[in-house]
Amino acid sequence: MPAKEEKSDNVSKEYKAALNKAESYANMMHMSKKGIYNQLVSEYGEKFPEDAAQYAIDNLQVDWNKNALEKAKDYATTMAMSKRGIYDQLISEYGENFTEEEAQYAIDNLKIDWNKNALQKAKDYQNMMDMSKESIREQLVSEYGEKFTEEEANYAIENLDD
Repeated sequence: MPAKEEKSDNVSKEYKAALNKAESYANMMHMSKKGIYNQLVSEYGEKFPEDAAQYAIDNLQVDWNKNALEKAKDYATTMAMSKRGIYDQLISEYGENFTEEEAQYAIDNLKIDWNKNALQKAKDYQNMMDMSKESIREQLVSEYGEKFTEEEANYAIENLDD
């Protein structure tokens, strides 16, 4: 979507540049509002002044729910993450910085076979780390691990190769 940029000659080139960068992050990388702002002002990112970054955020027209859903799809399909793992990643200040409402929208609208994701994770642990089935089960359900449900972990363990 195009930004709702003010058609005014008094908008500086720096503000316009910040807005263009923000649009790129929103549309190509499906970042959150806070994530984009942080990237724009970061000394390791774009290094825009706070006022230019705020101008960009204020003038973006983005469906943040859609961005959260697209980011959630990426995690689900490329990393075989659990529903809870994705939600936590979406709202984390060290992750994607979406709001709880945006993250919940994403989770509610994902069309994912969570058993299949649990099985894929279990296979990864079995093949790459030579873990026992019981250790894999614990990792799948762990609050500090993959955060799959007991049912999803059971499905994965029952369908692992011997």
